[in-house]
Amino acid sequence: MKRFIVGWKIQKIRWACVWLLFGTVLAGCSAGENHQIPERPGMKLVWHDEFDKDGLPDSSKWSYDVGGDGWGNDELEYYAEARQENAVVRDGYLTLTARKETYEGHDYTSTRLVSRGKGDWKYGHIEVRAKIPTGTGIWPAIWMMPTESVYGGWPSSGEMDLMEHVGFEPGVVHATVHTEKYYWKKNNQKSAQTLIPDADRTFHVYALDWTPDKVQISVDGTTYFSYAPGPEDQGDEWRAWPFDQAFHLIMNIAVGGSWGGQQGVDDSIFPQSMVVDYVRIYQPEK
Repeated sequence: MKRFIVGWKIQKIRWACVWLLFGTVLAGCSAGENHQIPERPGMKLVWHDEFDKDGLPDSSKWSYDVGGDGWGNDELEYYAEARQENAVVRDGYLTLTARKETYEGHDYTSTRLVSRGKGDWKYGHIEVRAKIPTGTGIWPAIWMMPTESVYGGWPSSGEMDLMEHVGFEPGVVHATVHTEKYYWKKNNQKSAQTLIPDADRTFHVYALDWTPDKVQISVDGTTYFSYAPGPEDQGDEWRAWPFDQAFHLIMNIAVGGSWGGQQGVDDSIFPQSMVVDYVRIYQPEK
C-alpha cells in the first residue's frame, strides 16, 4: 500500500512537471510574434523594441509629442502623454488608440510616440511590423523626421514616410519623401502607393532602406517606392536630398486633418488602434 501511494505521488509529480512545462511554452508563444530577431547580412541591429514589458511604452526609448491640431495639419485629436488609454504595451504588443472623448478641449484623443533623442539614426534599415486602423477620418502614420533641422523648417530638412493610410481609401498605403524641392504644395512630391487589402486585419512589415544616395520603401520585403536625386538636381543638393543627417521615428494616429479628414469623420468607428509587434533598426557593419 505504501509503495502504491509513493508510486502514485511520483507519477503525479511527473505529470505536474509536464503540464507546467507545457503551460510555460504556451505562455511564451502567446506573448507577441517576435520570437527571434533575424540577422541581416552585412548589418547589425543597433536599436529595437520588442514590446515585452507591460505598461506604458519604454521611457528609455520613447517620448511623446503632446498637443492638439497636428502642428499645421488641422487635425482634430489631442495627442496625450503617458496615458494608457492611448498607448499601452500588453502581451508583447504596443497598442496606440484613437478615441472619441472630450479631453483638453478636443473631441478626440490619440498618441504621437517619438524616438527623438532616444533613437536617432543616419542611414540603415528601419522596419516596423504593424496592423493599422482604418475608417473614414482615420489617418495613421509611421514616419521619420530630422532630429536637428539643419536645413531649416519643414520641409527643408526632409521627411520620410514609411507608411501613411487615410481611412476613406480602404487597403491603400502610401510612401512619401518631402524636401524643399519636392513636396505637395508644389504639386511635385515624390510618392507611391500600394494596395494591402488586409492591412487593418493582418500584421505587415513596413520598412525603409536608407543609404547616402537612395531611399527605398517596402511592404513585406516588396519595394514599391524608390527615390534618389537625379541629374536635374545638380546645384540643388540639399533642397533635393536633405537626408544626410540623423532622423528619428514617429508613430501616430491622427483624426481628421487636411488629408485624413477630407471626407469627414465617422464617429461610429471609434476606438481605432494601431498594433505594433516590433520596431527594429539595422545599420551597416563598419
